[in-house]
Amino acid sequence: MKYDPEHQLPTELLENIGISYLRSNLWLPVAGTKEEAVILIDDPSDYQRIMEIQGVVNARNYVFRVGLREHILQFPRGDEEVDIEEGFDDVFSTLDDQGGIEVDDSDDEEDEALAETSGIIQLVNRIITESDRLGASDIHIEPGKDNAPGGVRIRVDGICRELLKIPKEHCAALIARIKVISRLNIAEKRLPQDGKCKLKVRGKKLELRVATVPTVQGESAVLRILAAGSALPLDKLNLSPANHERVVEMSAHPHGLFLVVGPTGSGKTTTLHAVLGYINKPERKIWTAEDPVEITQPGLQQVQMLPKIDFTFATAMWAFLRADPDVILIGEMRDHETASIGVEASLTGHLVLSTLHTNSAPETITRLLDLGLDPVNFSDALLGVLAQRLMRTLCSKCKQPYKPDQKELDHLIDAYGREQFEELKIDTKTVELMGPVGCTDCGNTGYKGRTGIHELLRGTIELQAMIYKKAELSEIRKQALKDGMRTMKQDGIHKIFLGLSDYKQLLRVVSE
Repeated sequence: MKYDPEHQLPTELLENIGISYLRSNLWLPVAGTKEEAVILIDDPSDYQRIMEIQGVVNARNYVFRVGLREHILQFPRGDEEVDIEEGFDDVFSTLDDQGGIEVDDSDDEEDEALAETSGIIQLVNRIITESDRLGASDIHIEPGKDNAPGGVRIRVDGICRELLKIPKEHCAALIARIKVISRLNIAEKRLPQDGKCKLKVRGKKLELRVATVPTVQGESAVLRILAAGSALPLDKLNLSPANHERVVEMSAHPHGLFLVVGPTGSGKTTTLHAVLGYINKPERKIWTAEDPVEITQPGLQQVQMLPKIDFTFATAMWAFLRADPDVILIGEMRDHETASIGVEASLTGHLVLSTLHTNSAPETITRLLDLGLDPVNFSDALLGVLAQRLMRTLCSKCKQPYKPDQKELDHLIDAYGREQFEELKIDTKTVELMGPVGCTDCGNTGYKGRTGIHELLRGTIELQAMIYKKAELSEIRKQALKDGMRTMKQDGIHKIFLGLSDYKQLLRVVSE
């Protein structure tokens, strides 16, 4: 079958299928109905693809026509990205009107059809739109136990909350739709799969990273929302004045190693891009290797890692060193090779920024020495280590001041350290703290948004000597505190006195 510009495509068969999915998989329903669908394909002997087509189109009979690749690509017209429609009144009533799926265990799986396609599309669209509006970072779609309904939970400000319940009979179709838009194999339900898709929500572009995992109750999916954003300015990171001054000082160095550490989702990339934004001037050539590239900035040369073809952080570092850099950002120092190239680069006249998954700034030094770095080179290269966490902040609309009793005040002062507390210059007699209340703006939680708490270890001469001798963690911590480092807990307590949060939220992210 050749391309015919006059040919009308069957809307009934195309309503639940993304154009980009059809283009990448090279097939297309060109005529027919759910009774008998006519499919145009470039290779009718591809059994795997035909199985997938049967799962997506769900017609009773199929007729296959063969077409050239370029002819198949000419048929579908439409945006490369899936366009999210804005909300609708009641998705579930739409699904019920279309007749839900009767799941009968005795029947073949083919009867478990995606009969409610257009309702399912609306449901997926609504879930993503609503999650984005509520400021979620992740969407969890989970099957229920036995015949119990499945659930959709979203993670907002680091805490999971339930968004809605989904009747058991619609769960499989919902996961199938998510697989279609993220170009995953919908016929494979036994293995975990990873994919991604680009969407438009209310005119704003979003990228979703999708992971599906088979569970004993059925498939589960997690969608990470990567809002394509621009860099935050350095002065908006809420660093304490002393830490801000030191970070600015370190970033002005022509060479050396500056690390930002913390667990996944603690805002390390945001901090590094804020530092890059601050030093991003025409006279400095900046290369970045990231996985994935989430924040883009003009003036930076940003590179996406592709481990499948062995394009790793280490490979990128070697390439950068031949590309005349002044500043190099390396996404993560997860192995000895990447870390040692980073140290070498910082010693040969480049400023190297990177991240690491460690719990505190002093621990980072012992971790890198355990990775097998040369203590002499490492001690010479290190400018500083910034450890951070994200602590939930009180809702600015409804938080209320209160006078803390002596017991609460003493507890906070002891947790900070009595001798050092004086440096905050807080009058304990008149001090007021803020407490959560709850309003419609914050979903009656009392908290909205998050702020960073930090500890900054500087590579002073004394500390360099200790790294060189491979000193114990406790000694490194003692020396860092002597050099003016304030721990994340101390920084958090300072921010509680500033009225940004409360002690309960600090304990959620900092243990010691």
